Amino acid sequence: MRRTTFICILLLVATLMMAQQRSEVGGTVVNQTTGQAVAGASVSGAGHSVVTNDDGYFVLKTDSTPDYITVTHVGYRSQRIAIGNTSKEQLRVRLQPTTIQLSEVLVVAYDPRELVAKAIEKITENYSRQPELLHCFYRETAMKRQHHIMVAEGVVDMYKSPYGRGVGRDRVAIRKGRRLLSPRSGDTLSIKVMGGPVASVQLDLVKNLDFLLNPEDLDCYSMTMETPTTIADREQLVVAIHPQRSMPYALYHGRLYIDRETLAFTRAELTLDVSDRDKATNLMLVKKPAGVRFRPKELSLLVDYRQEQGVSRISYVRTTFRFNCDWRRRLFATSFYACCEMVVTSHTDGPDAVPIKGRDSFDQRDAFFDKVDYFRDSTFWKDYNIIEPTERLDRAINRLMKK
Repeated sequence: MRRTTFICILLLVATLMMAQQRSEVGGTVVNQTTGQAVAGASVSGAGHSVVTNDDGYFVLKTDSTPDYITVTHVGYRSQRIAIGNTSKEQLRVRLQPTTIQLSEVLVVAYDPRELVAKAIEKITENYSRQPELLHCFYRETAMKRQHHIMVAEGVVDMYKSPYGRGVGRDRVAIRKGRRLLSPRSGDTLSIKVMGGPVASVQLDLVKNLDFLLNPEDLDCYSMTMETPTTIADREQLVVAIHPQRSMPYALYHGRLYIDRETLAFTRAELTLDVSDRDKATNLMLVKKPAGVRFRPKELSLLVDYRQEQGVSRISYVRTTFRFNCDWRRRLFATSFYACCEMVVTSHTDGPDAVPIKGRDSFDQRDAFFDKVDYFRDSTFWKDYNIIEPTERLDRAINRLMKK
């Protein structure tokens, strides 16, 4: 009996030690030709993934040392790097720019509107047909002129019902989070713009067809074929869209990337048309104090999808805002910048993808900042995969914590 107990204790200790031996692979991704950092590159391995920050830096945390990691970005040849005993070293990944050599005749042969229509028809074929629980890292930042006034970030779960069923049952829940706010009274701005974790549900344009990919909205755009490119070494057809008629709401300029073989949407880059200030304000602004005038300058959206084992799923969403605010009694307007980004770090599917209950879900009317705690622990994220902060953001966080 004692020997059995002793063996059980040894097994338990060994299990705990193995659980604590998390692997970390870190490094910087640069353009092989210019040496410049490549921001937003996807880094994946052993079922986990992250994206590089604006400095091209990443850290990937996995349960065990991956045999290799794969680094991809639009317009570059993918890199597959063996890890082995180098998991403790800082890698320097050099991505080689690449172009697709398709004849002009072949490109012209595609009717862009027909191509988009065919890609829409294939959504249920190309995307998940079963429920999925996506595990994500989310961050939002705000700047007043050139200095940060707010940082909030967290680990969230996003439940996705099968594609083809709409986003009615898709929900987001906060698992862990933290926040910082400038203590200066002059930095406080009680303005809420569209965004937050729930925006990643609404901006999944492949699933939420009401956002853009519906006949009524598509009729509002002119479409042209642009030079093809690659994503993850797969040929991508690029459709540029531009507003061609006036609507009661603001439209977008942008590009849709479509996998040439599967006709899956792989990326969308959209910029709101802010030429009509009132229309842009109605879309961007949620609420503001009386007496403050809101002047929209920019709203840019980036939505990425990644294909794994023949199934495409949303992988990264980034929303960028620029706007000015002025008070009627002040002479000059103040410029503000805000950014929200979410990266899917891993996922669970099948029976283990349990729906998020309504009482646990994050409501689109909620402010993420109000739902999380203040910064305290320097080891807050521990084994979670996150978008590493840039050097500039690191300095801003240190300054805000000292105030």
